[in-house]
Amino acid sequence: MTVTKNDKNTRTTGRPTLNEVARLAGVSPITASRALRGVSSVAVELVEKVRQAALELNYVVNPAARALASAQSHSVVVLVPSLSNLLFIDTLEAIHRVLRPKGFEVVIGNYHYSRDEEEDLLRNYMAYQPRGLLLTGFDRTESARRMIEASNIPCVYMMELDPGAGLNCVGFSQLKAGETAAEHLISRGRKRLAYIGAQLDQRTLLRGEGFRRALQKVGLYDPDLEVLTPRPSSVGLGGELFLQLLASHPDVDAIFFGNDDLAHGALLEALRCGIKIPEQVSILGFNDLPASAHMVPRLSSISTPREAVGRHAAEQMLTLMAGNRIAQPVVDLGFELKVREST
Repeated sequence: MTVTKNDKNTRTTGRPTLNEVARLAGVSPITASRALRGVSSVAVELVEKVRQAALELNYVVNPAARALASAQSHSVVVLVPSLSNLLFIDTLEAIHRVLRPKGFEVVIGNYHYSRDEEEDLLRNYMAYQPRGLLLTGFDRTESARRMIEASNIPCVYMMELDPGAGLNCVGFSQLKAGETAAEHLISRGRKRLAYIGAQLDQRTLLRGEGFRRALQKVGLYDPDLEVLTPRPSSVGLGGELFLQLLASHPDVDAIFFGNDDLAHGALLEALRCGIKIPEQVSILGFNDLPASAHMVPRLSSISTPREAVGRHAAEQMLTLMAGNRIAQPVVDLGFELKVREST
């Protein structure tokens, strides 16, 4: 195919354009764009023609150019605090399954539990005029909050609820989850109950607060049995903190861990040291990761709706991007206590 130099749809850089792809495939530029974005309304045979043409021409989509041409991109930015375990992977997969068939690109940012890093990511991504923002929780810098408000970009918050804030959010009550953990262990006759949390993001602290409140109600709260560390959560750290707690407080008979990887570490150390679970100490985790049901003993945990959070948040985003109001802006998906052998 020959393209003349004065063709207004040809870049002076010599790189292939969307119009060239469309001509080679025998479709309109709009159809070519939709086919490359994965819009489900485009016929399968046309999608294949466009993709073959793009492959033949070595065409690569330029999201910045697309945003400038339309004053909007087709991307939705999703910011999560970690990609180190399955916790947010389930959520991201669900978001992708909802948005990709509608022609939207999911742009993922990992801010490593740093509010400053999240602010930097927001500032960088907003330069590309994303169509929407899917953010984790409500704990961020004041500058980031102002940036979000000033942008007028549709935003949905995940994993936490704030019914009084007038925001679109999908998640569950972290506070109630902590209360449920305490109530379960108390129902097992436990008297010396501890909480171990790491990373200390807002959700970990809220779970601890719920646990504390439930213990205070029945006069069982001991501040010395609350172990909080800003260190990154891991299996190894869970085992380390478990042994330290028992060494300083051997009468502890129940521990609620802020997440499952910490609890996994505790179970492994207990097995290694001959500590009987739950006869000597009951252990309860949080998130119910896939491995939890296969630990020795099987770990009791609070199961969180990670996939459902992603799906509902993405569906809310589609509604907002279409210019419609959300009938139920606050979606409480709840959680489920999974009682197994460790308690």
